[in-house]
Amino acid sequence: MNQPNKNNKNIEQVNYDIRPREVLIILDDGNKVGPLGRNEAVRFAEEKGLDLLLVSAASNPPVAKLVDYGKYKYEQKKKDKENKKNQHVTENKEMRLRTGIGEHDLEFKAKKVREFLTDGNRVKISLKFRGREVARPEYGKETLDKFFGYIEDLAKIEKEPQLNGLFLDMYVVPKK
Repeated sequence: MNQPNKNNKNIEQVNYDIRPREVLIILDDGNKVGPLGRNEAVRFAEEKGLDLLLVSAASNPPVAKLVDYGKYKYEQKKKDKENKKNQHVTENKEMRLRTGIGEHDLEFKAKKVREFLTDGNRVKISLKFRGREVARPEYGKETLDKFFGYIEDLAKIEKEPQLNGLFLDMYVVPKK
């Protein structure tokens, strides 16, 4: 038994595939015709050399539009391709530091964070405390401030440094 796929709700209803018995037709110039029976509406579209596309099945009566379906599908594909091309997914990157980190190591890690920021990513800078270092979070804050000095021309602080267990976390995002 061949049953229609009920999971795919994005299937467009065109011409004789339109389920509602009556439809209201919208012409290219915005004028409305109908409501007409489904078969009568399809014949009306064929007389004009166009296809009948169901736009809104939820309205009463359902609304259909006269279109050249091949051209319509081409335009939709083109629009989807353009949207996909313009879409940028921002990722969350993380850089881990320690309180006693050396100057050169700090510069090196800052260089990597600069790369993340130029790619448009959000960066979480985590400073890990060991042992009794947790009792002196101001040392960690100093290290984070020093680190931010290397990247402040590219970044702005999204979330101020905050102590989470053994980590002092700060979030930075690229400047617009």
